[in-house]
Amino acid sequence: MAQYFAVHPTHPQHRLIVQAARILREGGVIAYPTDSCYAFGCQTGDTDALARLRRLRNFDERHHLTLMCRDLSEIATYARVDNARFRLLKALTPGSYTFILEGTRELPRRILHERRKTIGLRVPDHPVARALLEELNGPLLSATAMLPGEAVPPNDAQDIRQRLERELDLVLDAGPCGIEPTTVIDLTGEVAVVVRAGKGDLSVIGTSN
Repeated sequence: MAQYFAVHPTHPQHRLIVQAARILREGGVIAYPTDSCYAFGCQTGDTDALARLRRLRNFDERHHLTLMCRDLSEIATYARVDNARFRLLKALTPGSYTFILEGTRELPRRILHERRKTIGLRVPDHPVARALLEELNGPLLSATAMLPGEAVPPNDAQDIRQRLERELDLVLDAGPCGIEPTTVIDLTGEVAVVVRAGKGDLSVIGTSN
């Protein structure tokens, strides 16, 4: 049965963030708010939690997961980033963008794309997500909290709890946070390619579709 914490959207209660981090460290899978929409999350090194996360979204090893990071230096630890890519990342983070990059050896192979050995990375701009990442002192493996058979993710944490209370260990409710997923940009080639146009504004950069 999923626990439920109502957290302040801009000044999350520290004691609740500490408890949420403990649940994650103990192998939990949670739903939490981001600057685009609600997401599911678990620890990167937990095999069982990763399997549960994939089942929630009906993902296989050919679908990209996202590594939520605290800042650019953390992205550079887990992905191969040259100077040109770093400048683009710096211009667009934190924010509602997910970047597809080649993973480094710091990441378990099981969380990378099966064929390409890539992963999605992003730095969220939501106080609750950022507080959670700081408390974890590391990244959080995530996927948009899309429910089976639906075209848009839920914007109501109570709805997520009611429908997935046996699949999740915790729901962090910070109120509505949107239904538009991130803009996804593939940075593995010579030029940036927009994989999905979402909440992140693309007018500030030149990209290909």
